[in-house]
Amino acid sequence: MNASVSRRGEARVSNRRQEGPVTDRTPTPTQRIRYIFGRPLPSSMQQWVLRDQTGPGATRRYLQRFLVPPIPLLCLFGLVPGPWWMGVSMAALVFLPLAFFAVALVYVHRRHVLVRHGLDPVLADPDRQRRAAEEKASYEMRYHRG
Repeated sequence: MNASVSRRGEARVSNRRQEGPVTDRTPTPTQRIRYIFGRPLPSSMQQWVLRDQTGPGATRRYLQRFLVPPIPLLCLFGLVPGPWWMGVSMAALVFLPLAFFAVALVYVHRRHVLVRHGLDPVLADPDRQRRAAEEKASYEMRYHRG
């Protein structure tokens, strides 16, 4: 898929295939399930992996993949005999630390996936790269360096 810019500045995407070893393919459902469980995709899908890990909604997708699957298992705490709040509080005692560590490890997981797919781990935080480049340009303009 090639991107072009219209006269109004909007990005348009065409479905033409790119030439070269890295294409813009998407994984099959089987490949996607294996990817979610930690298996690497073929190198021809590196652009898709990069967009999945650093593009818009990457953190939301990570949290959905990490926090939604345990919910049915946590519902089993509702079968424990006793008041309803007992099962809810036991499930919360498991889910809250899980959510805390999931949020804390987003960046670590992103870097790990990028390295596993042969991509530069510096790409894990494009905002940090942009801020560093802006800061460097500001410094060079201010002190006439470079």
